[in-house]
Amino acid sequence: MEDLRTRLAALEAERGSRNGQARRRRPVSALAAVLLVLGCLLAPFAVVAAWAADLVGDTDRYVATVAPLAADPAVQDAVANRATDALMDRIQLPTLLSDVAPKDRPLLEKALGGLGGGLENAVRGFVHDQARKAAASPAFATVWTDANRTVHASLDKALTGTGGGAVKLNDDTVTLDLAPLIEDVKKRMVGAGMTFAGHLPVIHAQFTLLESQQVGKVRTYVRLLRIAGNWLPVLAVLLIAAGVLLSLRRRRALVAGCLGAAVATALLGIGLRVFRVFYLDRLPADVSPDAAGAVYDTLTRFLEAAVRMVITLAVVIALGAWLTGTGRRAGLVRGLWTDGIGAARGTADRAGLRTGPVGPFVRRRRAWLTWILVAVAVLVCLLWPYPTGWVVLGIALCLLFALAMVEFLAARTP
Repeated sequence: MEDLRTRLAALEAERGSRNGQARRRRPVSALAAVLLVLGCLLAPFAVVAAWAADLVGDTDRYVATVAPLAADPAVQDAVANRATDALMDRIQLPTLLSDVAPKDRPLLEKALGGLGGGLENAVRGFVHDQARKAAASPAFATVWTDANRTVHASLDKALTGTGGGAVKLNDDTVTLDLAPLIEDVKKRMVGAGMTFAGHLPVIHAQFTLLESQQVGKVRTYVRLLRIAGNWLPVLAVLLIAAGVLLSLRRRRALVAGCLGAAVATALLGIGLRVFRVFYLDRLPADVSPDAAGAVYDTLTRFLEAAVRMVITLAVVIALGAWLTGTGRRAGLVRGLWTDGIGAARGTADRAGLRTGPVGPFVRRRRAWLTWILVAVAVLVCLLWPYPTGWVVLGIALCLLFALAMVEFLAARTP
């Protein structure tokens, strides 16, 4: 009885100690939960901040992003329509044909292609054909790239409120001057026999790159995100890491933090698609929705790629943390993994493919080799210039294959 009383007293003391530790840990656990929530909420803002710093602040990155737009059919059609309207506003057919005899006008209409519908429609159709050819030419691609490189500072002004440039920002609208394209169209018209086009003055027509009543509001947000720059992603990672370290169940906290960041970033991706619909619905009547959609998709392409990358990375880390845990299902998966590799090793041994001294060496240093492989995978992901979701998934699969090789070499002969 005395021995039982002693043991009971020890158990009660241990229980009281655990309860006291639990009460003392409650504020720390609450702080850990707050840090995890803050890190998850900052994840989508970190993605946008990195995109703003790379696209808005880096001219080469911006030019590489918008360069493919010169080959987009919707953009080419919109540019040709805008150039045609600008030229037709300057071409006064009654004045130009005042010296043409009435009997010669049918011949002139025939020379213009016999398009019918009147002389003005024939001229407009001819001008539009020439403008469409000019917009599809390699020369326009060069002009588009050079112009966007020159005017990048004004897009910076549109989204951050700083800087200036050749692109004009008026009434929440960013426009690109099409004067070089119109000059190319004029030369084509002169070559086709319309010599009067050579006497037209330089015509400046504006092509809308971005137009929205929300540009002013977006400018404020992007300015703040650009100030944060690449520090905001680091802050989000540090908050999640601090929340994991302060948690009682760190592995579960890591899984929850990664999945929370993935969900928050996925909401950002959904918001980009929803905002695209609202943006296109509120465009003015004279702006081509197809061209505006192509511009929007191009400017947000790398942002959407970053969203997919963060989601993939978070899910991979959460899955890895879960599989290395002590749960029954995780243990079952690891058992299947080990048994499968062990069976493959037994088959290889029976076939005469033995590891020799390599097997015992790998078996003794399995833990070190595992951590080295994980560190290499993390380093490759960090040093990759602009990783995508597929890049992260490929790195994870390569790491999984390398771990399988370590397990294969370290497995004992059945």
